[in-house]
Amino acid sequence: MKTRVIFNPHAGSADASDALRSAVAAEPDAYLCTCAAPGHGLRLASTASEEGYDLVVAAGGDGTVNEVVNGLARDFDGVALGIVPLGTGNDLARTLAIPDDPAIAFQLALHGQRRPLDLIRVEGAEKTVYAANVCAGGFTGELDEAMTDEMKAAWGPLSYLIGTVKALPDLDDFETWIAWDDGEPERVEALNIVVANGRTAAGGRPAAPRANPEDGLLDVVVVKKCTSAELAVLAARALTGDYLDSEHVVFRHARRLHVEARPGMWFNVDGELHTDEPITFEIVPGALRVAVGPSYSATPKMP
Repeated sequence: MKTRVIFNPHAGSADASDALRSAVAAEPDAYLCTCAAPGHGLRLASTASEEGYDLVVAAGGDGTVNEVVNGLARDFDGVALGIVPLGTGNDLARTLAIPDDPAIAFQLALHGQRRPLDLIRVEGAEKTVYAANVCAGGFTGELDEAMTDEMKAAWGPLSYLIGTVKALPDLDDFETWIAWDDGEPERVEALNIVVANGRTAAGGRPAAPRANPEDGLLDVVVVKKCTSAELAVLAARALTGDYLDSEHVVFRHARRLHVEARPGMWFNVDGELHTDEPITFEIVPGALRVAVGPSYSATPKMP
């Protein structure tokens, strides 16, 4: 099996990088390509099919995985995806039960079970991209602004909790219109909107804990207008399990979702800020074959 490994050298520890390099070197048909700059992973993935590769392995964090997924969008049917989680968040890998050990994750990419992963097509005013895990807007935009690279480096996954505390005093509510599937737009006073295929975001924070990445449906979570104190209680509940039955939450499934907001609601796509313009999300069922861990279950185990 001819395999291209797209490696982000800025993700993970030196020991993890060395373990990955050794694992790749032991496979005669595996080739390691190091990303030189943002966007390089996308370009490397986009040429994989025409260059005869059967498998592309994203070795990095969720951003690297997103670049590779968007590169493969030219030919989803032709190439399978593997993941070696080396980043801070590794949220898609968490949903897919892929272990952190680079050598084990690489062997799973080569020889593990493969499942048909849904993707989210994200259409904005200027471009269309794909998400494999979670898109989020509103309060999440405030959190992204509160986060710094220094905070992530110093605190790792805990940085997301610290960023939440920093962002709480600056919350705004949005006058939002949501159109579910082909329905008419509905007005909602929303603090946050999550459109999910995977279950966690921001380094393991439950975003859509009931998500099934193979069911052909978007999991949509809307956090309604509430006080900072109520939101803090909701966040604490989310950290300990399923928060979707809260009175402050609207949880629904859809195949297509259109969102407009005033003021403009910034959305991120798999953790990267994308746009504050009107935006449409649409599920692409079973778009990509992806290697999963041995304990993976499409239906989540509820706490």
